[in-house]
Amino acid sequence: MTHISVKAVRAGLVTVLVLLACAAPARAGGGHVVEDSWLMLTVSRGETPSTRQDGTLLRCDPPRGHRRAADACAELTAVDGRIADLPAKDVVCPMVFAPVTAHASGRWRGRPVDYTETFPNTCLLTARTGAVFALDTQ
Repeated sequence: MTHISVKAVRAGLVTVLVLLACAAPARAGGGHVVEDSWLMLTVSRGETPSTRQDGTLLRCDPPRGHRRAADACAELTAVDGRIADLPAKDVVCPMVFAPVTAHASGRWRGRPVDYTETFPNTCLLTARTGAVFALDTQ
C-alpha cells in the first residue's frame, strides 16, 4: 500500500495552483479580459466628416490622449463603447444652425467602432455626446 504524506499533497497542490495562475489570462475587476480601447475622434464644421488624417486619439486603458480622457472613458464604459447610446444631457441650446459633424473610429474592448453624426450646433453635440467629443479644436 502506498502512503502519501500531507506535505507531498500540499506541495503538489501549490504547484498546480501556481501553474494555473500563470496560464490564466489577465482579468480586470469586471471579470473580462482587458483589451485596449481607443478611438480616433474628429469634429468638423459642416455636414460632412473631416477628411483630415489628424484628430484626437482617446485611449482608455488607462485614460489618456484627450483633455477630458477620464470623463470620456467613464461615459463610454457606461454604454459599452456605443456612442449613440450616450444619454443626452438636459440643457437648453440656442436655435442656431451651425452644423458640426462628429466622427469616431477605432476599437472598444476588441470590437470595431465607427460612428458619424451631424449635429445642428456644438451645444447639441456636447449635450448629446458629453465629454467624448470635448476636443481642443471644435
